[in-house]
Amino acid sequence: MHPLAWLRADNVGDAVASGGRGAKYIAGGTTLVDLMKQGVERPKTLVDIGRLPLARIEPTPSGGLRIGALATNTAVARDETVVTKYSVLSQAILSGASPQLRNVATTAGNLLQRTRCPYFRDPSTACNKRTPGAGCDARGGWDRSHAVLGTSDQCIATHPSDMCVALAALEAVVRTQRAAGERAIAIRDFHTVPGAHPEVENVLEPGELVTHVELPALPASARSIYVKVRDRASYAFALASAAIVLEVEGGTIKRARVALGGVATKPWRAEEAELALVGKAARRDVFEAAAAAALRAATPGKYNAFKIELAKRTLVSALARAGGVT
Repeated sequence: MHPLAWLRADNVGDAVASGGRGAKYIAGGTTLVDLMKQGVERPKTLVDIGRLPLARIEPTPSGGLRIGALATNTAVARDETVVTKYSVLSQAILSGASPQLRNVATTAGNLLQRTRCPYFRDPSTACNKRTPGAGCDARGGWDRSHAVLGTSDQCIATHPSDMCVALAALEAVVRTQRAAGERAIAIRDFHTVPGAHPEVENVLEPGELVTHVELPALPASARSIYVKVRDRASYAFALASAAIVLEVEGGTIKRARVALGGVATKPWRAEEAELALVGKAARRDVFEAAAAAALRAATPGKYNAFKIELAKRTLVSALARAGGVT
């Protein structure tokens, strides 16, 4: 039995004041509770933020969308504006977990969910992310599900989120509250690659609370799509996925935003692919060249080299569907 304190925050200020080192925020708890049961997470204090008024989904003055940190995955995926204007986000959320989990899991919880690496979740194995300096049993082990992009000699764990891949393609902004005041963090800067410190997964400070996520306005001509490849049709994490936001005018790609999932240590913005697309004709050979550029820096392990080709084909498929190419 691991003793801990339970605090219920009545407002954002109370939550921030209570959420320092050794504390964890809890809302839906769909990831945190599992990790506590496994002995991976051992917080000294749980700060219940479930009653905070952070569940609204509403338009912004600039024409974008503001999604509260406590909005459930189901609420976001079914929101009319998300479905019609940001369909890649709805598709991504609905491709993950189960209806029961989506009914409880929150936007902020999804942003902060931790890896599904089996070595991380097994305290009997060596894991630098769980215990810094312990080593990494995934290297040289069964690495089929692991990352080929953004890895280091310390960690090859894959980021598990579908939602965050869509947010990366949408260029979302994460809004937070901390003791020093409010902060806006671009989604591309929110998560970190492992480097020498795989235990550091994002740029949040101790006690910093995610309050909402903002999506910028999209042109009416933009088309977005999420394609996910996995071992089974439901309740499975991506082996490779692609989130695309594409604008095509007169057969030419005017703007492209590309993000990959299932193959990297964080939601992976594929800028190399975007550069290879903009100004080019919306054709399959152009899509194939962009996919090759996106995976050029991939470093496979013993059992996951197949992910490189799989990710390329997934990206080409997503681009073809977004670009209306058969």
